Amino acid sequence: MLNDAEFALVAREVKLRSGAVLTREMSGPAEMRLQPLSRREGFGSVVEMISAARIRPDGVLWNMIADCLAQSETRFFRDRAQFERLRTEILPEALLRRGHERVRIWSAACATGQEAYSIAMMAEDLRNEGLNAAVEIVATDLSERLLDKARAGLYTQFEVQRGLPIRKLIAHFERAGDLWRISDRLRAGVKFEAHNLMRRPGHLGQFDIILLAHVLSSFDMETRAAVIARAMDNLAPNGVLMLGAGETLPDGCDGVVLESGFVRRATAARVAAA
Repeated sequence: MLNDAEFALVAREVKLRSGAVLTREMSGPAEMRLQPLSRREGFGSVVEMISAARIRPDGVLWNMIADCLAQSETRFFRDRAQFERLRTEILPEALLRRGHERVRIWSAACATGQEAYSIAMMAEDLRNEGLNAAVEIVATDLSERLLDKARAGLYTQFEVQRGLPIRKLIAHFERAGDLWRISDRLRAGVKFEAHNLMRRPGHLGQFDIILLAHVLSSFDMETRAAVIARAMDNLAPNGVLMLGAGETLPDGCDGVVLESGFVRRATAARVAAA
């Protein structure tokens, strides 16, 4: 088992690279998650891998360790009430504001892509209902490993059973051996790229809708506020940022209002309420 000094080193490097906070009670589970990586990289133990990471100057091994320990819990249409409000209110309002322009949507910390593809399915359903749902979906994550899976659009039976209605499975997926593959048209509608939420996302441009659901819980309060602030910098003037059901804003988030899981700038919220 990792001793206190070894775990403190891992926790420090993980927080530096991903913002995630590892507490001491996570030591055992973290070591178990690192064991396959250590074997794959040719080390005899996790401790040996950490020792190698400490002396290697390029930081690649630490990045792999941080990637391995990253939180990646996601599923299709998580927080169904939130997605229903997106479909019936938030997205149609954004489409109306944009007119003939595309509505830009950012799925931040998208992990293996279920959230981004849920948005793509929603937009296609709206088009089938006769609404001109022209959207551009950008999905980002720190982990290239997770992004590769998201781009492939291949999911297990367990993954598609978590939150995906059977009618959407039939409409948007096809069998691929023991897996389910999302349709080519939906995969083509989502742009996946690497981005670390610890850095400013200015290069991504402005978005009408930003999904940051169930991402903040792995950060400390200061980091949560900083991530929110950076995301708000990329939010269009009347845009909306979605948190997960039951999530709250951390201290230090000035000038924004949270209502039923959706965050707006305070000025935009007053206009929407008027």
